[in-house]
Amino acid sequence: MEPCRTRLPLLIHLLLFLLHFSLLASPCSARWRDGGGGGGGGLRESFLRCVARRSPATADPSRLVHAPGDDSYPSLLNSTIQNLRFASQRTPRPALVLTPGTVAEVRACVVCCAAHGLTVRARSGGHDYEGLSYRSLRASGEGAGRFAVVDVAALRAVRVDAARGVARAQPGATLGELYYAVAEGSGGRLGFPAGICPTVCVGGHLSGGGFGPMMRKYGLAADNVVDSEVVDAEGRLLDRAAMGESLFWAIRGGGGGSFGIVVSWTVTLVPVPAVVSAFTVHRLLLRRGGEDEQSLLRLLTKWQAVAHALPDDLFVKAAMEPKTINDDDVSIRQPLVVFKSLFLGNCSNLITQIHHHLPELAIKPTDCREMNWLQSMLYFYGYTNGQPAEVLLDRTLQPKDYYKIKLDYLTSPIPATGLTELLTKIVEDKGGSIDIDPQGGKMSRIPESDTPYAHRRGYLYNVQYFVKWGDDKNVSYEDDHLGWVRGVHELMTPYVSKNPRAAYINFRDLDLGQNVEGNTSYKEARVWGEKYFRGNFRRLAMVKGEVDPGQLFWSEQSIPPLVVEKRVGGLVSDS
Repeated sequence: MEPCRTRLPLLIHLLLFLLHFSLLASPCSARWRDGGGGGGGGLRESFLRCVARRSPATADPSRLVHAPGDDSYPSLLNSTIQNLRFASQRTPRPALVLTPGTVAEVRACVVCCAAHGLTVRARSGGHDYEGLSYRSLRASGEGAGRFAVVDVAALRAVRVDAARGVARAQPGATLGELYYAVAEGSGGRLGFPAGICPTVCVGGHLSGGGFGPMMRKYGLAADNVVDSEVVDAEGRLLDRAAMGESLFWAIRGGGGGSFGIVVSWTVTLVPVPAVVSAFTVHRLLLRRGGEDEQSLLRLLTKWQAVAHALPDDLFVKAAMEPKTINDDDVSIRQPLVVFKSLFLGNCSNLITQIHHHLPELAIKPTDCREMNWLQSMLYFYGYTNGQPAEVLLDRTLQPKDYYKIKLDYLTSPIPATGLTELLTKIVEDKGGSIDIDPQGGKMSRIPESDTPYAHRRGYLYNVQYFVKWGDDKNVSYEDDHLGWVRGVHELMTPYVSKNPRAAYINFRDLDLGQNVEGNTSYKEARVWGEKYFRGNFRRLAMVKGEVDPGQLFWSEQSIPPLVVEKRVGGLVSDS
């Protein structure tokens, strides 16, 4: 033991030297060398100097770097937070909010985040359901708040080339702005298959796939991407040719915030007829347990049998929601089922199709409305009174709420027992609703390996459970609503997809599992990753291992890196 005591001081000095050297060599040490620290002031000044060096064309770097002590910080952080659950002071917040106005400034922000040991979360419209583009789940401890939000809302240009049938949109453009530009630029001849909420931004929507009422005809929004530009973890600007097909595959449905910041999408536009038609019909259940309920169950059963197999031009969804009625001066809640349709043709042909495939719905000519494709996007969002198309350009349409959403997939119809249980749950006073959207059509004909979105052939419907409420002043009140949506999800276990129970990355759900900061494991992440991507998750992790092994782009559900090493004798190991 004596020799060990005499060597101990020398060993300590050696370890301290090695530790000091490793700190100097790491990106995190830049915040100390540049005079920054954990606080907002020093970090902000150091970051400003970094941006000035990296983007000399930026005349005033202070306009794009915002620290917690700045007057601009709260309003900019909250500007596009759509889920008010994550807008409170209790939510862990970023060390910096960065608001680049050009692609060059995005590149500078990425490089400077790496130099200051900040992980990056990109935000365009803030509609991500768990708020991971602007918040952390880590409230305290070493590393808490060591991330920056790169908000690309200012990058919102849309250019339409109708002759070539393509459009190029930056990530901060809303779907409403894209739709309006496409219709105006093509004289109403072209459209784009994406979602119905006009304030959702292109950046996140295309990154995860992009549902919409034309997906049975043309697939997801991401299925129609033909090129893009991405700023990678090294700050390089790469188009499709430069990034390679592996990364181009991953960003078209692999979820936002894992591989880089997409600064433009080039999409193929699709032909739409001059006249499309739509209907919305309501079926209210006034009496439970009798023939009225049996009739509604028969209708829902028949709809499930045919909606995924209808002609590709025809989309008919169903939704369940509560409706309060007065019965003998007593207010009671009853189940309401709403059927909504989009048909790429006129009302005469729509009614003919419905009478042939779903006569139980008993559609009348007065139920049907004709319009152009752009108007149909307003109609599906809920604007049914002839509002002008310019409403799509209003970026404040979406009301901010407290909410939680979960999603399932059906590979077989819900039996009558399950439908009855849903009708019972929907009238509980929790603010909940349920949407069931048919897939089929082109969605079933695209191989699941074509893009990361793997829920193709055999996946008949997606089912969305949605609950919202008014405020968060009472925690038990919030827990009551969260309990409802989680309870419905649990109730549906026997009826939904299995092995794995599938989910959708654009309906991100942290109940499925999450990464642990500083210890992200591919094997552990498979618990949630394969629910979103099935067998495509491993390929996504391999791409992550190639383009961002250091995980500059990290969140609680970002793709973890997987490095596959080939060893002597043909053995392969994952790390």
